[in-house]
Amino acid sequence: MTWRFYRGFMTITVNAVPTDDDIIALAAEVGLRCAPSEARHDREATFVTEAYAEMRESGYLKLAVPAEFGGLGAGLRQVVLAEGELARRAGSAALAAAMHLYLTLVQCWRHRRGAPDAEGALRRVAADGLIMATSGGSDWVCPTTTAVEADGGFRFTGRKRFCSQAPVATVLSTSAVLGEPGPDAEVLHATVPLSSPGVSLVETWDTLGMRGTASHDVVFDDVFVPAEKVVGRRPYGRLTGPLLVAAIHFAPVVGAVYLGIARGACDEALRALAARGQDPDPAAVRQIGEMTARLRVARWALLAAVEETGEDPPADERTLVTLMVAKRHAVREAKAVVDLALDTVGGPAFFRASPLERAYRDVRGGPFHPLTPEATLALAGTDALAAWRLRSG
Repeated sequence: MTWRFYRGFMTITVNAVPTDDDIIALAAEVGLRCAPSEARHDREATFVTEAYAEMRESGYLKLAVPAEFGGLGAGLRQVVLAEGELARRAGSAALAAAMHLYLTLVQCWRHRRGAPDAEGALRRVAADGLIMATSGGSDWVCPTTTAVEADGGFRFTGRKRFCSQAPVATVLSTSAVLGEPGPDAEVLHATVPLSSPGVSLVETWDTLGMRGTASHDVVFDDVFVPAEKVVGRRPYGRLTGPLLVAAIHFAPVVGAVYLGIARGACDEALRALAARGQDPDPAAVRQIGEMTARLRVARWALLAAVEETGEDPPADERTLVTLMVAKRHAVREAKAVVDLALDTVGGPAFFRASPLERAYRDVRGGPFHPLTPEATLALAGTDALAAWRLRSG
């Protein structure tokens, strides 16, 4: 691996697989540059534009593109490491980028299985700055958007919520139900350019936390989608097919973001205690220890889940359970750690100017991402019962 610096950025001249240290160093540098504008975008609920400019220039947005296609060649585990490091300093930037990065990993997965369009998409990410967004958190297994057959393709109509990084995205990975919604219906998964006639953006993102992600609504008004843009189909109401592949790659990446925010909160608590110029009381020391322990165990869980399922994970329910359980643990521990950080620092953390106040709000977003913590337990329980019955004959 050969490294060079450009405008202070550590960038890669790719001739080998990057090491974990390489990836973490790049994410840390990007995070330091993204951090100064996070507070303003949080106050104004505006998109983290400066952060995306930095991520483009550094090559961070092509992190997961294979080296032979012009990217940095990071695998799933390294994307998890990078997103945790970036979120430690810039939570909204990291969460917005997570949506693009996990979809890049999905394209890598599809390419390894011979999908004819995947290589082109990956090369466009590296060469043209293609940014992929998703509507997966909007209506999940039961799309509210409808599709009707048309000459050469389909026409999509409906509204999608929670489309992070919508202001700068090039294409949207989305779904629509063909026919009347119900158990007999079929769901189409497709990529739709956001420049397509009939696509519009409605700025709705005014939320408690993660306010810089600009996760606005995208509206489809009789949008033509060519048949070749349909990447897969699945039964209505079932987490299978393209959605299953997406969920498997999404879970560890988004879990890393919220855990990274919690690491940043722990850092801030340590800084605040050190700034007081005296030895902290035993209660504060204990709280620091609890934060550190929770962060380490949650990080172990996330990385162990990725190791267990592998860099090229099979698209099956066991893989989904493993990665969703790890995500559940990460987002729950992230909330607990940030709460402890506020308790440790005390009153100063209650002010809007404190990074801890923003971290407190941002980590509240973690449990809303599918699968939710409760849905994950239901899935894990169902899987455990099925496995027990199989063993028992």
